[in-house]
Amino acid sequence: MSIFARYQGRYEAALAEEMSVQDYLELCKRDRSAYASVAERMLLAIGNPETVDTRSDHRLSRIFANKMIRRYPAFRDLFGMEEVIENIVSYFRHAAQGLEEKKQILYLLGPVGGGKSSLAEKLKYLIEKVPFYAIKDSPVHESPLGLFNPEEDATLLEDDYNIPRRYLNTIMSPWAVKRLHEFGGDITRFRVVKLYPSVLSQIAVSKTEPGDENNQDISSLVGKIDIRKLETFSQNDPDAYSYSGGLCLANRGVLEFVEMFKAPIKVLHPLLTATQESNYKGTEGFGAIPFDGLVLAHSNEAEWLAFKNNRNNEAFLDRIYIVKVPYSLRVSDEIRIYEKLLVNSSLDKAPCAPDTLRMMGQFSVLSRLKEPENSSLFSKMRIYDGENLKDTDPKAKSYQEYRDYAGVDEGMTGLSTRFAFKILSKVFNFDHREIAANPVHLMYVLEQQIEQEQFSPELEEKYLRYIKEYLSPRYAEFIGKEIQTAYLESYSEYGQNIFDRYVLYADFWIQDQEFRDPNTGEMLDRSALNDELEKIEKPAGISNPKDFRNEVVNFVLRARAKHDGQNPSWTSYEKLRAVIEKKMFSNTEELLPVISFNTKASGDEQKKHQDFLNRMIAKGYTEKQVRLLCEWYLRVRKSS
Repeated sequence: MSIFARYQGRYEAALAEEMSVQDYLELCKRDRSAYASVAERMLLAIGNPETVDTRSDHRLSRIFANKMIRRYPAFRDLFGMEEVIENIVSYFRHAAQGLEEKKQILYLLGPVGGGKSSLAEKLKYLIEKVPFYAIKDSPVHESPLGLFNPEEDATLLEDDYNIPRRYLNTIMSPWAVKRLHEFGGDITRFRVVKLYPSVLSQIAVSKTEPGDENNQDISSLVGKIDIRKLETFSQNDPDAYSYSGGLCLANRGVLEFVEMFKAPIKVLHPLLTATQESNYKGTEGFGAIPFDGLVLAHSNEAEWLAFKNNRNNEAFLDRIYIVKVPYSLRVSDEIRIYEKLLVNSSLDKAPCAPDTLRMMGQFSVLSRLKEPENSSLFSKMRIYDGENLKDTDPKAKSYQEYRDYAGVDEGMTGLSTRFAFKILSKVFNFDHREIAANPVHLMYVLEQQIEQEQFSPELEEKYLRYIKEYLSPRYAEFIGKEIQTAYLESYSEYGQNIFDRYVLYADFWIQDQEFRDPNTGEMLDRSALNDELEKIEKPAGISNPKDFRNEVVNFVLRARAKHDGQNPSWTSYEKLRAVIEKKMFSNTEELLPVISFNTKASGDEQKKHQDFLNRMIAKGYTEKQVRLLCEWYLRVRKSS
């Protein structure tokens, strides 16, 4: 099917279907969604969640304490927001049940660039997916059920058409009242249409922003008289009114109120009656206008606190359902946000050296975390990301201990994802000869930007310390390993040989037996075995070799039992892997001629250098980046 045919098909599918009021009531009898509230339609659009048993995933089990968690496919491109989304869905679930949330404003509270607008856009996108039924030509798309009197007609509608009484909570609009008089009270002359909410057509979806404090009035919400129609109609005639306010346009759908608390309080008053009584007064002297929709507001914490601390606003505070939207506190999710932003830019195909996005994510998350007691902030960041630090940092606390100490407001301050993406944009464009990003340029750009932002001296000092104490040393370790592994052509085989030999020697040493080398015939007694084992252990600083050897051998024996007597991979046991890597990389002098970009003395050296370069390129680096990162690594090694 061509794109034009598909476009035409979508357009035709969204065209209004028309029916009589009688047919509509018969439809209600068969299909509950025909009279569903906005909260029920939103739940239909969100769909059923996927249930994830975190016990089967080591990382998730540490983050979510082995609980069953729900993930909603509709929000799969919003990363690290499980709790936020669960709170929003909970709001809709309660509102759909007709509970107090039905009368409350859904308010997203969070720091700048934390994802509030993305959530609001997603909710507006979702509401467009499920249609609703309205009186044809009604300027406020009101429900056909508003034509009926709840006191007199509710029992009949429930008995004959299975429509529960609570759905008759709306009134007729002044426009419908005038039409009813014209029809002589015959409601069968009204027609009903099936509509899809639309952002573009302003059908049941609208957006309101605070205007100038001096001249903004309630007409931005409730509409106003259309002076062009005063030639034909009197001023208090419903047909002379322009139903252009946010509440008029968003009836039966979503009204997004951006930066709500920047608006004067007098402008917000119609929201109180609209949410509490499902109707509001226009600016003219006719009856109230119905409102059966969702008010979705969002603003930053500073505006909320100023509003909350003003005693004049108490009536409002009780009518707000707050959902906090903090920054992401998990590095993995922060990286996925950057990747999503990059995909939507021309930088998507630009080379990005390994660890660049991770370093940016780490810096962002570090800025948002509360300093823990008696523990490293870097370790806390890793625990929040679901890592297990039992072997590497005995002082690290559990995820829940860190969360309890930090309190409920963690993640509401720090550097925004927007700030991070601007930094990444500068890094990609740092070298005018090549659009590419790498961690060395990232650290430089970060330092420059921190100085330019004019943070407080304490904050500036703290951010620079994160780079020098956490990011730079760990990156030196990372790039060192990258260079070493690219240098060692048979790196994996070499590591496995050391692993197998270590396990063999340790096993004989534990059993206090001599070992005969099958290749040389040489006999090694317990003392000689100890010397060989120490050659591997000492570079890694193993303080208790006896326990370490027992631990390793026990691990390997268990692994062999599961794999037909075969030794596991040398990378399978983290502790020994680190020990072997330190042994392999303890003598780095021999790699200097190979990794440097100076003119080579021989063809053999040139070939080794080219092979090294090719292996680095295969890992995801450009040639320019390899040169830069090798020079940076050698500089850092000399100075340390």
